[in-house]
Amino acid sequence: MSLWTSLEPASVTVDPGSRASVRLRVRNTGDVVDEYRLEPVGAVAPWTTVEPQTLRLYPGTTGTVELTFAPPRTSDATAGPNPFAVRITPTEHPEAVTVPEGNLTITPFTEVRAELVPPTVKGRFRGRPRLAIDNIGNTKLTASLSGSDTGDRLSYELQPANVQIEPGRAVFVNTTLRPRQVIWFGSKEEQRYSLAVRRSGAQALEVEGTFVQRGFLPRWLATALSLTVALAIAFVMIWLAYKPQVNTSANEKLAEAGVSTLAPSPSAAPSAPALVPTPTAVVVPEAPATSAAPAADSGSGGGSGGSESKAPAKPKQETAADAVNKLAARSDGRHICYRAYVADKGWQDPVCDGAIAGTTGKNLPIKALNIATARTGGVTGNAAHVVGGWLTGDKWSKAGDGVNMWMGSSKPAVAAMEGFTIKTIEGSVCQNAHVKDRGWLGNGCTKAGDWIYGGSPMEQKLQLEAVRFTV
Repeated sequence: MSLWTSLEPASVTVDPGSRASVRLRVRNTGDVVDEYRLEPVGAVAPWTTVEPQTLRLYPGTTGTVELTFAPPRTSDATAGPNPFAVRITPTEHPEAVTVPEGNLTITPFTEVRAELVPPTVKGRFRGRPRLAIDNIGNTKLTASLSGSDTGDRLSYELQPANVQIEPGRAVFVNTTLRPRQVIWFGSKEEQRYSLAVRRSGAQALEVEGTFVQRGFLPRWLATALSLTVALAIAFVMIWLAYKPQVNTSANEKLAEAGVSTLAPSPSAAPSAPALVPTPTAVVVPEAPATSAAPAADSGSGGGSGGSESKAPAKPKQETAADAVNKLAARSDGRHICYRAYVADKGWQDPVCDGAIAGTTGKNLPIKALNIATARTGGVTGNAAHVVGGWLTGDKWSKAGDGVNMWMGSSKPAVAAMEGFTIKTIEGSVCQNAHVKDRGWLGNGCTKAGDWIYGGSPMEQKLQLEAVRFTV
């Protein structure tokens, strides 16, 4: 070995988002001039710079290299000890590689973000927002959750009430809000509330939302029902007091007709033997019979009339469920098919497994999506709109394998989509969204059963133009 190295110091500590340096001394212990190439290796290599990257040393001389570590303030910079190393390759003897090693300790930091989805919910007896919590620190997050409001007018049910989130991951907490008093009559009332994420030794992170409580019956309907009941009672009382007497002379007319029929004829001869009159039944004329029902269509029987020709039916447009069932019948594995409702164009034909649905470069937004999966246990999701956000509140779409799931709206009055949230019941789902003025935002995937959001950040209000999905 014609090389000697020394790290000074061999261990160093650095905070995420800052820098730390160590010196590496290299001595040529051989008898020829040699040039050494240096490059960082290991998990922290992406955050390590070497200056200079080459050393040319004469026999018996020593050179110094500075290693600078700059871990980012993200969850990728794992807290705790992280080994680092530098590969030194001599030009004259490339097989004599030396790899001095040291230890870089990254200090922990905690950073949490939380968002209510949607921030405003409506209901008569309950509301069901979801709290999204992101751990963007580099250590595991343990927190408890609670809710509060002014006047203690709401009760809170959070599932789960305690969370543990790994660095770089997120969880959704299902929340049920219930008003302590029901509004039976009257207009809606808005109640501000907050959900708190509490960590030991740190200030609680609070996220505010609004619960719009609707009245069970509107005030005008209660007034109308009261008036209707009062009028009905008054009508019954008047009817009972002044009930009309209905008489008929039909029986009298029939009796007269019967007597005239049974009376003996005055023209009968007196010499004729007396005959005992036989009782004759009184016949009451019947009302004319109603006309028979119309005869069956001549085209359906064997008559001489010809049948009326009909125009051929318009072919039914293929849906995402039609496409995924055809694909699953001829191919194993998991599949996802989808189609987009494009403004001014209508529903496109379905595409599958990573193909593009929608348009790019035409300034045509997506207003709705039709999605179906195979062998994933089903799919669920919701659409966010440029105006109005999550319009459907807690009524998220859900469908089993081979069944259509819809999100968004094709109605002219509903704004274009700006994003969506989606997950499959089994396995992971990947998405890539194309947003106006931003282009493709990049492929993102989840773990099994996790949610993923696709589209522009909600505060930017940029329309969604194209999507890709894989499972």
